[in-house]
Amino acid sequence: MIERIVIIDKVDPVQFYGVNNSNMHLIKNLYPKLRISARGSVIRVVGEEGETGDFESKMQELASYAEQYNSLPEDVIIDIVKGSAPRERHHDGAIIYGVNGKPIAARTPNQAVLAETFATHDLTFALGPAGTGKTYIAIALAVRALKNREARKIILSRPAVEAGEKLGFLPGDMKDKIDPYLQPLYDALEDMIPAVKLKEYMETKVIQIAPLAFMRGRTLNDAIIILDEAQNTTTHQIKMFLTRLGMNAKMIITGDVTQIDLPRSTSSGLVQALKILDGVDGVGRVEFTKKDIVRHHLVQRIVEAYERYDKAQEAEARARREAEAEASATESEPTT
Repeated sequence: MIERIVIIDKVDPVQFYGVNNSNMHLIKNLYPKLRISARGSVIRVVGEEGETGDFESKMQELASYAEQYNSLPEDVIIDIVKGSAPRERHHDGAIIYGVNGKPIAARTPNQAVLAETFATHDLTFALGPAGTGKTYIAIALAVRALKNREARKIILSRPAVEAGEKLGFLPGDMKDKIDPYLQPLYDALEDMIPAVKLKEYMETKVIQIAPLAFMRGRTLNDAIIILDEAQNTTTHQIKMFLTRLGMNAKMIITGDVTQIDLPRSTSSGLVQALKILDGVDGVGRVEFTKKDIVRHHLVQRIVEAYERYDKAQEAEARARREAEAEASATESEPTT
């Protein structure tokens, strides 16, 4: 009799063992001659050498499946333990499989273009209105790169700018103060990475979420770096952020130039960066439109209504300027 230890540290143990340890009960039934115990990410097995070796091999196969698909159905456990290839899960355009095996895929043509551009460029700008999935797809691409060992860490950042409000003093430590600004990034990650694994990644700094001000002085190597809400950066901030790009790293900048929350006297760094970097080799750009909006159907109508309003305001202002110019010219004409 020998004892083997199997480590399944790449997956969420709760997901691997199943609700109320249902998966582990099934595995024990499939290996009745073995004594199996599991705690955390460690599985201990005692039995004959041949059978414990087979058990270790099959557990690693199950862990690989669970890591890829974020789920471990009973039929897959049975197929793998019995030596059959599990039925492959095909989903057109799936970037990754999120929590509970939900496929996360490009839902619009421009989301697919973002995935393609990310593959061929080290710096990508993803621009467009709210609700088009810019940030969500960007984070999915980053999580896929992490899972595929193409990057060692993910760094997510946002400028801490209030959307037209003055929140005043916020209680708590630094994390408590900045978390409200970064919550949309947490929301996306929670869709894609099981809670236990996400907590581990955050504690070990494999995934880092920080406000833009914390980026100065860093060189970000072997990482996928995402700057969200970049329209709210100043010229100096976005230049500082762009120059953090290190070796074997990729960067995605997302923003909506129609929702700038900076003071009127401050220019958007994103708008300027787009002009300066236009045509620079290695820089990609994806333009989302209101047709890419994947939130509630009303969001698209809201965006369209605001576009009509803005155009009407511009036309009214233009007509007013022309009338003022004409009146000024008339007043300046010499009288005879």
